[in-house]
Amino acid sequence: MKISIYQADAFTSELFGGNPAAVCPLKEWLPEATMQKIAAENNLAETAFFVPTDKGFHLRWFTPELEIDLCGHTTLATAHIIYTELGYTESIIQFETQTAGILTVSKNGDRYTLDFPSRPPYPAEMPNGLLEGLNNHMPAEVLRSRDYFLVYENEQDITDLQPNHFAIAKVDAVGIIVTAPGKDVDFVSRFFAPAAGIPEDPVTGSAHCNLIPYWAERLGKTELHAYQLSARKGELWCELKGDRVLMSGNAVTYLRGEIYI
Repeated sequence: MKISIYQADAFTSELFGGNPAAVCPLKEWLPEATMQKIAAENNLAETAFFVPTDKGFHLRWFTPELEIDLCGHTTLATAHIIYTELGYTESIIQFETQTAGILTVSKNGDRYTLDFPSRPPYPAEMPNGLLEGLNNHMPAEVLRSRDYFLVYENEQDITDLQPNHFAIAKVDAVGIIVTAPGKDVDFVSRFFAPAAGIPEDPVTGSAHCNLIPYWAERLGKTELHAYQLSARKGELWCELKGDRVLMSGNAVTYLRGEIYI
């Protein structure tokens, strides 16, 4: 069996920037174990698989370790491949998901806009081991949604963090978001998820489902500009719209190929 595979860099307009994602179009679902093995073999933060439906596509995301409940950069990469490689011409792509409901992506020029659920974080206690995993760099606030959400005083605090991924992997959460006000943008962030096989994610759309409502309330504005300060760096244009968040960014195709199973 041959399966098409594409790889695209998401939330960037430059090759080798943003977050790389693998995308596999399917006519029908493969066994879950096979999709997980493909994701592990790809060894990227996420691999997306999708099948056509009457209204669009059914979409699933896998890290090298597990199936994830929501992934933004891979959704953007999938939409980019559907538009640029598969000849899709409608103005909006509708994705049906098992865990995040209906997600849509629209295209305006070379920029894509994701419509995702807002997931405001709520106050939480610092879990055992997390502070040690961040070399005892104490945040100003500790919150949580799916992931722990740590707020620091300034951008330099985020840049200077040198996490112990072995220690962080023991924390009971998919990932750890760290964030602060930005120098040249409204806010900056980083995202660590070693328990999911992702020591540091270059750009994380799902984290912005938490970041956008938090910073919209704190800054008193609904339109925001953000950087994720990984080594590859990502740029997002964000908007809070009620119980939804909009995230816009670019994508660049890196490869086209085939998997032989």
